[in-house]
Amino acid sequence: MCLIAFAIGASARWPLVIASNRDEFLNRPTLPLGRWQTDAGQEIISGRDLRAGGTWLGLTPGGRVAFLTNVREANPPAAPRSRGELVTRWLAQSGDAAAFATALAQGGAAYGGFNLVLGDFQSNAWTWLSNRSATGSALHMQALAPGVYGLSNAALNTPWPKTTALQNALRASLQAASDPDALQAPLWAALGSRERAPSEHLPATGVPLAFEDALSSAFVDFPEHAYGTRSSTVLLASAQGRTGAARHWEVQLEERTHPHEAPGAGAGMQRRHAALSWQ
Repeated sequence: MCLIAFAIGASARWPLVIASNRDEFLNRPTLPLGRWQTDAGQEIISGRDLRAGGTWLGLTPGGRVAFLTNVREANPPAAPRSRGELVTRWLAQSGDAAAFATALAQGGAAYGGFNLVLGDFQSNAWTWLSNRSATGSALHMQALAPGVYGLSNAALNTPWPKTTALQNALRASLQAASDPDALQAPLWAALGSRERAPSEHLPATGVPLAFEDALSSAFVDFPEHAYGTRSSTVLLASAQGRTGAARHWEVQLEERTHPHEAPGAGAGMQRRHAALSWQ
């Protein structure tokens, strides 16, 4: 996944909203959004990477959430373990982010550069972890206050044009929307934008300029390298009141997969939905 905007605690009505695009090589085998169980029996709702077994965004019926992006580097070192397993590790456990980070710090070098956001909806605790930050390759951990955040293939809230545009779309939707459809429509539009950044606004991450240009749009279509936006996801948690001291939220999750095929060559975009309640 290479582009995410997310709002945590920024709206009383919608306490969690996530809008994201997953960019990947087109031949990497993938399962779409669905419900599955770990070997230990933990139910997870996510898509799945069939090559390494992990995922890029997932949640559990108990209210744990995690999502991931890689960090763009010119010559990334070889990494023996897949970053996608970090998401499933968090979802399969019950400890807090500090304990997770302590355990991860022992083997963080086994993963390529990553940004990982960990959430626990019940405890209202949100954390950003990265092994590529201003502090170097040591694991960086930052608690996240309520707000609207943007994340692509650099540090949290790095103002790349597509990241800022998606953040702004999410912020405006939260302020103006009167119902879930009105909230989500601008987010789908922003995720589908193929507008590339002007050359003077391209980041300088060390990859060739042609790559920076092709990757600068929210929706990536880079057929020369068989790479692009494979799926888009919007998650919306809406407050549903209380029963005694317990609060209730309804969670809607929609994934749209993009085949990157010539018109008429295939079935076209597919949509999958999941819904659950947290209390």
